[in-house]
Amino acid sequence: MPTDSQNLALAVARLNRRLRQERHSDLTPTQMSVLGTLRQLGPTSPSSIAARERVSAPSVTRTLNCLAEDGLVERAPHPQDGRQVVVSLSDLGEKTLAEERRRRDAWLHQRLAELDPRERALLREASAILTRITES
Repeated sequence: MPTDSQNLALAVARLNRRLRQERHSDLTPTQMSVLGTLRQLGPTSPSSIAARERVSAPSVTRTLNCLAEDGLVERAPHPQDGRQVVVSLSDLGEKTLAEERRRRDAWLHQRLAELDPRERALLREASAILTRITES
């Protein structure tokens, strides 16, 4: 018999997979996640992105290189430390991220609309708890 943690992990993994199926870009989930992190943090250093994503700095650098080649992010010199760079979303990156989120959110909005008000309230509470878990 599966435990609560196993059931939750399976449900989250399936929801994540289903949301990814709504995507229509060639970007990897990692690339989309980095774009989303940049959207949240604003212009920041690659090391800040790596810390937020909980991945190594070389991994983020590779991802940022791909995103920069596609014109989705821009690099600028760090204002206080010339050895570092600041990365930000380009206009194309903003547009790409917005389109993907719009598509994903439309699908999820429709699924949530099919639930009763009590279930939607329960999911609102659960999303706050899940956010706390992922940020611990």
